[in-house]
Amino acid sequence: MTARRRVLISGASIAGPTLAVWMDRAGWDVTVIERAPELRTGGQNIDIRGAGREVARRMGVEEAIRARNTHEVGTRFIGGRGQTVASFPAGRDDTGGATAELEILRGELSRVLFDLIADRVVFRFGTTIRSLDDRATDIQVGFDDGSDELFDLVVIAEGMRSRTRRLVFPGIDPIVSKNMSTAYLTIPRTPDDTDWWRWYSAVGGRSVTLRPDNLGTIRATLSYPTRGDERTDTGDDTAGDVRAGLRERFADAGWEASRVLREMTDTDELYLDRVGQVHLDTWHRGRVALVGDAAYCASPLSGMGTTLSLVGAYVLAGELGRSNDVDTALQRYEDVLRPFVERAQDLPPGTPRLANPRSRAGIAIFHGVLRAAASRAGRRVTAGLFRPPADTFELPDYE
Repeated sequence: MTARRRVLISGASIAGPTLAVWMDRAGWDVTVIERAPELRTGGQNIDIRGAGREVARRMGVEEAIRARNTHEVGTRFIGGRGQTVASFPAGRDDTGGATAELEILRGELSRVLFDLIADRVVFRFGTTIRSLDDRATDIQVGFDDGSDELFDLVVIAEGMRSRTRRLVFPGIDPIVSKNMSTAYLTIPRTPDDTDWWRWYSAVGGRSVTLRPDNLGTIRATLSYPTRGDERTDTGDDTAGDVRAGLRERFADAGWEASRVLREMTDTDELYLDRVGQVHLDTWHRGRVALVGDAAYCASPLSGMGTTLSLVGAYVLAGELGRSNDVDTALQRYEDVLRPFVERAQDLPPGTPRLANPRSRAGIAIFHGVLRAAASRAGRRVTAGLFRPPADTFELPDYE
């Protein structure tokens, strides 16, 4: 009997567990490691569209995702007096709407995927890769606890700022800044909150958003423009520095900014990140492959991050299941997926500045465009306004 090939997956968020499902079904022995000491159940609202939704169907988790839906009914843009400027109801198909039909918290989706595969593969939390020794027939992995193991393949399914990726592509910084930073946090829900995603624009390119979840809280963001080289992520600053910086930037923003800043003092769920994309000429080297944000993060601005993670994991496992030659399979993975990734990363001209105007006049123009788009006549013309390129990929059948 031929021995089952072994794959190590680093990362247990979305792409990693999805890949584990499909690699297990393709007949591989799967080990998943995760830097965090336990499954990370935090995170903001994400949507599942187009080909990503079809992957969820093929995995058999679409109804589990629907059961954990955030119940967000659509998107409303808010004016300076708290009035509604324009409303866009949630989509009613696989791809439409600023709010997708399937909207779920990142941590909730991670739990759904983990539960699907936890009894079939090995999960090791609080573990990272120390070294990679790629050899002719296998790859030796050194872990942070000093142990070593042999695998046939290693897949890095980490985030945009993957540390393990540096072992594979030393000296390469593949992150392209989009000149905007966003703080994500969870705050208590009040009776005045609604099930709409509310978006408020303030002068200076700043925005405040509030989104409902299915846990009785509100997911808030504070976004503002930054220089591409500006140090902003929480890995570089203390929590106190982050909070102080946000208070200074948003003290005069208006609407619900003061509430978010007040609640920020007590929340443990605060993450500040510089928005960017990952661009690499190749997503594999030897017996190491990248998938999801570590390989081709399209940024939250694209609305495609979760879909790319689901689809990328599906295609990678499918090509590996089709071929006994790892190098051939990894090249096929890139050939099949790269056109889809390039469309996802091709943001509309002026993004994100057009949606984050810096002056009062710019905000007035932005609101005027939104009112026109939200009108009955406008909706017929702008039906694809909030439709990312999630429905332009014909998902291969690897069964």
